[in-house]
Amino acid sequence: MKLANFFRAALVIGTLFAGLTQSAQASIYTYTGDTTGGPTYNRPLEDLSDVSGIGTDVNYSTFTFTVDTSGEYSFLQTTDQYDGVLYIYENSFNPADPLTNALGGSDDLVAPWTSGFAGPLDAGISYVLVTTSFYNGDAGAFSVTISGPGLVTVSAVPEPSTYLMLALGLAAIGYTQRRKLQR
Repeated sequence: MKLANFFRAALVIGTLFAGLTQSAQASIYTYTGDTTGGPTYNRPLEDLSDVSGIGTDVNYSTFTFTVDTSGEYSFLQTTDQYDGVLYIYENSFNPADPLTNALGGSDDLVAPWTSGFAGPLDAGISYVLVTTSFYNGDAGAFSVTISGPGLVTVSAVPEPSTYLMLALGLAAIGYTQRRKLQR
């Protein structure tokens, strides 16, 4: 009897370690942000069937990323006590046309301040997560956790002010070169 209990305990411990080994191969990536003062758009309904009248002029934040391994990924968003909504887009997100490239959305996963979903992602494809709120005027801090079989790579997307600085710098270099040639 004691030998049977020993083998049963060994089987349970072995299963636990096997589960730990499997989950250790998965990647988990968490990012945080705040939609307060962010740009606004008219968000789509959760099922992407239309653009919502309730979600008119809601603040949003975007996060662009790729994964290095194709497979099933899960997304969990928690917000700072406001009714958050999470969407995923493939390749690009256009706030003027929020249904184009949309793959899915989620609202109220566990409670009004959590949302999430799971789905297949392909390696090397650019994805955009859009964090927003259900109601106009709701905004605040959020956290999104992505988990799956591969690594999440964040795409560096320059802010518009960065492009302005680049353009001004190039203009200054061009002006300087022109002055040198006129001498």
